[in-house]
Amino acid sequence: MAGSGYTDLREKLKSMMPYRDGHKGGGGGGGLPRDPPDPPYDRKRRHQEDSGSEPSDYEEQKEEEEARKVKSGIRQLRLFSAEECAKIEARIEDVVSRAEKGLYKEHTVDRAPLRNKYFFGEGYTYGSQLQRRGPGQERLYPRGEVDAIPEWVRDLVIRKLVEHRVIPEGFVNSAVINDYQPGGCIVSHVDPIHIFERPIVSVSFFSDSALCFGCKFQFKPIRVSEPVLFLPVKRGSVTVLSGYAADEITHCIRPQDIKERRAVIILRKTRLDAPRLETKSLSSSVLPPGYNSDRLSGSNRDQILKPKRSHRKADPDAAHRPRILEMDKEENRRSVLLPKHRRRSNFSSENYWRRSYEYTEDCDEEEEDGSPARKVKMRRH
Repeated sequence: MAGSGYTDLREKLKSMMPYRDGHKGGGGGGGLPRDPPDPPYDRKRRHQEDSGSEPSDYEEQKEEEEARKVKSGIRQLRLFSAEECAKIEARIEDVVSRAEKGLYKEHTVDRAPLRNKYFFGEGYTYGSQLQRRGPGQERLYPRGEVDAIPEWVRDLVIRKLVEHRVIPEGFVNSAVINDYQPGGCIVSHVDPIHIFERPIVSVSFFSDSALCFGCKFQFKPIRVSEPVLFLPVKRGSVTVLSGYAADEITHCIRPQDIKERRAVIILRKTRLDAPRLETKSLSSSVLPPGYNSDRLSGSNRDQILKPKRSHRKADPDAAHRPRILEMDKEENRRSVLLPKHRRRSNFSSENYWRRSYEYTEDCDEEEEDGSPARKVKMRRH
C-alpha cells in the first residue's frame, strides 16, 4: 500500500468513488451531488422505464396487427333462440346421463377435472394418451371406436347451420361436446391441422363465456397470460374459425371465463389423409372389457396409448437404496445382449454396478487362463 501512496484501503476506495464526496458536499463538479452508479439490474430497469415508450408502442402495434389477423379468421352469428337452446341443452343433459350409466363406447367419453368430452363420429388421441407428445402426434381412433353422431345433433344443430350456409351439406363427420363446470378450462392449442379440415365450427350453450387467443398457461398454481384477442361468446352463438385464427395462433378457454356451467358442440370434418391408429396399436389397458381380439388388425405399433396413471405400488424400501443412474438403465436394456455370465441381476444401484463390473472383469481374466470362472468375494468400502 505504501508504494501506491495510500496508507488505508478505505482512502483508496474513496478516491475511486468520488460520488461519495459529492453527497457530502465536498466533491468536484461545482459542488453538485452525484448519484452513485446503478447496479446492473437497476440500470436495466431504469432503461426500460426511461425508454419504455418506444418498445411498448411497438409491442402494442404488433399485438394490434396480430389481433387484426385473428379477427380476419373469425365469424360469429346468433342463430339459436332461447327456446332452441333449451331444447338442445336438454339433449346434452341426456348425453351426460347416458355416459354416467356407461351406455357409450369407451373412447366416446373422456373425463377431466371440471371438463368432460364426448366424441361422436370420429375421436382422436391427444395429451397424455400419446406415446410422443407434441403437435402432429395426434391420431384418429380406428373406425367404430366411438359412437355415431346422434340424430338430434344433425336435426337441431347441423341442419340449421347448413340452412344459413355456415357449412355445406355433408361437411360434418365429427361432433364433440365439451361440458365445462365453473372454473373449468381448456389449455392453449391449435386443432390438429393434419386431422381436421377448416373451418372449425362451435355452438355455445347453457351460459355466456369467452374464447381467448394467444395465451400462455402456467401451472401449480394455474396462471394464464393476457390474450392477444378476447372474444366474447354468447349462449346460442355460432363461432367459425378459419385462416390465421385456426392455424397460426392458439386458442383456449380460461378458468376465469367459465363462471357457470357451459357446453359447446364442436363440428368438424376429418381429412381424408388423416393418420389413424390401427386397432392393434391400442394397448390392452385401453381396450374395453370383452373386446373381441379377432377384430385386431394392422401392423402400426408405434403409437401405443399409455395409461394415464400408474398402478404400481410404492416400494417402502426404495428410499434406503442408492439412486439409479442413467448408465444403470442403459445397462439393463443391453443386458439381454450380453453373455449369461456377464448379465446383471435385477439390482441396478450404483454400488452394485461397480461390484458387478469388477466381477465380470475377473471372470474374463479367469476364462483367458483356461480355468473355470470363480466368484470373487468383494470387500465393502
